[in-house]
Formats: sequence, structure tokens, C-alpha cells
Amino acid sequence: MSKMLLGYTSGVYDLFHIGHLNLLKNAKGLCDKLIVGVSVDKLVEYKNKRSVIPFEERIEIVRNIKYVDAAIPQEELDKFKMWEKLHFDVLFVGDDWFNAPSWKEMEEKFNKVGVRVVYFPYTKGTSSTLLNETLVKLREEK
Repeated sequence: MSKMLLGYTSGVYDLFHIGHLNLLKNAKGLCDKLIVGVSVDKLVEYKNKRSVIPFEERIEIVRNIKYVDAAIPQEELDKFKMWEKLHFDVLFVGDDWFNAPSWKEMEEKFNKVGVRVVYFPYTKGTSSTLLNETLVKLREEK
């Protein structure tokens, strides 16, 4: 009998959209159990941003997506610290991380412990930032 494959991904999941759903659906298709880290509000602030939807609501939305087996707070950027707690087998990240200098070191750490890193392409034309900017412009027009 083969070992159950545990997958992990994380994100803000603000203004939940089809790109988020595609990522979670594709990730679940590549593992037996998918755990999703949802960035706490304090972590979102590191980018000098603020989520539109508060953390408690964002995690509740993610928790109720049928592809998600568990949703947990992501309190720091360091995904390796999360691996030390969960010991997942596969890490799913957006392809914007691919070849990023800061990420190379992290990827090497994961390789040493046997974690496979899978990159997913961002859904073209869809992002929470874009949705938020559009909403701001719509509000200004009124």
C-alpha cells in the first residue's frame, strides 16, 4: 500500500476568484490530502497591503471549498517552517516564484527533505489586486 500524499499551498485568498479555485482544484488532483494555509491579516500587511475580507472570513471560505481537506492560519512567509510542523510531501506555488532568487534557496531546502515543488501558472487576467483596483475605480466614478 502506498503512502498518502500530503499537499500544501498557501495564499491570501482575498476576493476569492476562479484563479484561486483553479489552483486548489489542480492541487487536490495531485495529492490525497490538501492543507491550505490562509495568510493572517498581519502577514498580508508585510506587503503594505490590506485584505478586503478579514482573515476569519477568508479562512472560512477556503475551509468550505470541496478540494480543501483542512485550512489553517499561515502566520509567516517561511513555508519551510510550515513543513517542519506538517511534513507535507508536495508544495504547490504560483509560477511567479519560479526562478526568483529568494525562492531558489527555499527550493533547495525542500529538495533536501524530499518535498516536490509544483508550480502552477496564474490564471491570466484574474487577480485579487486587479479586482480590487477595478472596484476602487467603480466607486470613484459614482
